[in-house]
Amino acid sequence: MASTTAIAALTLHCFSKSNTLSPFRTLPRLTCSFSSSIKFNISFAPPNPKPKPNPKPTPEPQTDAPNEPDGPLLIPWIVRGEDGNLRLQSEPPPSFLKAMATAQTGTKKDKNQTKTTATSKAQKPRATAPPQHSKAARRFYNENIRSSSAARLSKVLAASGVASRRSCEELIFEGKVTVNGSVCNTPQTRVDPAKDVIYVNGNRLPKRQPKKVYLALNKPKGYICSSGENESKSVISLFDDYLKNWSKKHAGVPLPRLFTVGRLDVATTGLIIVTNDGDFAQKLSHPSSNLAKEYIATVDGLVHKRHLIAISEGTTIDGVHCVPDVVELLPRQPDMQRARLRIVVHEGRKHEVRELVKNAGLEIHSLKRVRIGGFRLPPDLG
Repeated sequence: MASTTAIAALTLHCFSKSNTLSPFRTLPRLTCSFSSSIKFNISFAPPNPKPKPNPKPTPEPQTDAPNEPDGPLLIPWIVRGEDGNLRLQSEPPPSFLKAMATAQTGTKKDKNQTKTTATSKAQKPRATAPPQHSKAARRFYNENIRSSSAARLSKVLAASGVASRRSCEELIFEGKVTVNGSVCNTPQTRVDPAKDVIYVNGNRLPKRQPKKVYLALNKPKGYICSSGENESKSVISLFDDYLKNWSKKHAGVPLPRLFTVGRLDVATTGLIIVTNDGDFAQKLSHPSSNLAKEYIATVDGLVHKRHLIAISEGTTIDGVHCVPDVVELLPRQPDMQRARLRIVVHEGRKHEVRELVKNAGLEIHSLKRVRIGGFRLPPDLG
């Protein structure tokens, strides 16, 4: 039989400076059991539960976990005071409480707001007053930078009326052009007639360039589109009276060198543009512009449906199959006995309209061009 011995609970006391006894801690009851195998089973008795209004079954106490002491657990805080000395206190410092409150109320939101504010301030344009320049600085800019008209030498010579651009290049290659006292053999040399001294065959080129001129001409029959001086029936010869009165209207400005934009054959009449602007002529006549050209063809004989179909199917010119954009039979006018066809093309090849009509089995009596792109021949132009 195993014998059991109960050991009474002990109370430990400590003496204070005033020689008074004060309880420090109470140990729970210890129970020891002895058996024949000499094993000890030590357990701590739980404290007496306090009475509750609605008692609930309490779980069995755990033998491994010690009981907590009575009363709240106080954590001392070591804080440095205003005098610089460390001291103990039972409450956390205000700085710690403030930091905890800030962390709980959303520190991330404040950071985002700070970033947003910083970004908005960075993106906000800074208001600056417009720069103020002196009158002399503006004059220097306008005379030396803004109004600079430097261009290729061959282009400047052609625009000044010396000759065509190809003829001007030949003059440059032959050494008949000098720039600032030196012979220039390169047509691509950039010059400014207002600043550079240019001589051609011993004659100085005027400083001022002629104004840009754009003229619409109703070309009569029998004139050729050539700018040769020996051609008496040239289209340019029709502007002799206009050029004679040039000096009266434009004093001190050299005569413009006029040329035609594209060509019309001798027998064709109608709209042709005359100018001295090479860039404008290049844009207007280049195939990449794809400008439509409208013609009125007066034909001999009767026009049937098969003729219109044959013209609309196109024909081959210089190895290229050309098809018109529009083919239309115009209503017959009472004062005209011949039929009229309205033909619109965009290729602009040589004798294209005449070849289209001829391929259809018709013969052209007269041909007149009335439109080039957005430029139309005025009906009242003689």
